[in-house]
Amino acid sequence: MAQAALQPQSKHERGQMAAGRGRGGRDAARRAMLLAVLPLAGCDGVQSALDPGGFEAAAVARLFWVMLGGAVAIWLGVMALALFAQRRRGEPWPERRAGRLVLWGGAVVPTLILAALLAYGLVLMPALREPGGPLRIAVEGEQFWWRVRYQAPGQAPVEAANEIRLPRGQRVELSLSARDVIHSFWIPALAGKMDMIPGRATRLVLEPTELGRFRGACAEFCGASHALMAFTVEVMEPEAFAAWLRAQAAPAPAPAEPPLAEGQRLFLAEGCGACHAVRGTAARGQLGPDLTHLGSRPSLGAGLLDNTREHRMRFIRETDRLKPAARMPAYAGLAEPELAAIADWLGSLR
Repeated sequence: MAQAALQPQSKHERGQMAAGRGRGGRDAARRAMLLAVLPLAGCDGVQSALDPGGFEAAAVARLFWVMLGGAVAIWLGVMALALFAQRRRGEPWPERRAGRLVLWGGAVVPTLILAALLAYGLVLMPALREPGGPLRIAVEGEQFWWRVRYQAPGQAPVEAANEIRLPRGQRVELSLSARDVIHSFWIPALAGKMDMIPGRATRLVLEPTELGRFRGACAEFCGASHALMAFTVEVMEPEAFAAWLRAQAAPAPAPAEPPLAEGQRLFLAEGCGACHAVRGTAARGQLGPDLTHLGSRPSLGAGLLDNTREHRMRFIRETDRLKPAARMPAYAGLAEPELAAIADWLGSLR
């Protein structure tokens, strides 16, 4: 009786059970398809090596797809041999015939495919090593920010920090170094990685082809705030870039209002000028980022926060919490009006 009660009592009930199993199978298939497609969401964006915005990154992306094709070809060959061996019936192969299969399938064919991939990669290298144009940019990795210095022909060097601007369609040579520990400079959408080694300058040539803003990061563990060491790269039209660089070479604007003048006074009185430089003022420090045109930068703290008044105040007050092991002390003792005055003055530096 109990067993009979557990069985479907009609064709209708049996049909419902079958339909339920069918829906379950379809749901499982949908979930499997979603999981298979989900990784493709990481193939585009401002920090994707598979969504290139520069000549070098496009070459790296092509190399990736070609190597992936070679890997898939080898994998399909191995799977075909495995299925063949599983389904084959009859007498075992003679030892000589089996040896030839192992030799060709396990050594000759993979070696030819890998040699072709290597040759393709080597063919790409000369174009990636061509010298850059007249513009030179020196980037130095610090703990935990980026010192950037532009050197254009016939102009004095222009220093900035935590952002890089590039003219579209022009090859630009970057000289990369590090002050303290090894860093790794990486803008996935524009070029491959390059290590930054203390006491040594390495060279990276970029040729951006797409306008827009891209994200770069340090790709080598360098300390407690390694994950908080990013930077932005903005690609501009050549004329707009030239105008921007001329504006960056100018000193900081003088405070236009008394509250801004009070912010500048507090900045200098609190000793901030011993570490930071603001051209056109008495602040000439070299230990920290140059703040001459901080108000025009999109972010604070090497990509940590958006450059807003509230975030500037918070960064001054909570540096040790926001950026562990950073060399800048936190000014938690400043009153709210004093923090606001300094933040407003820094925001006016454009």
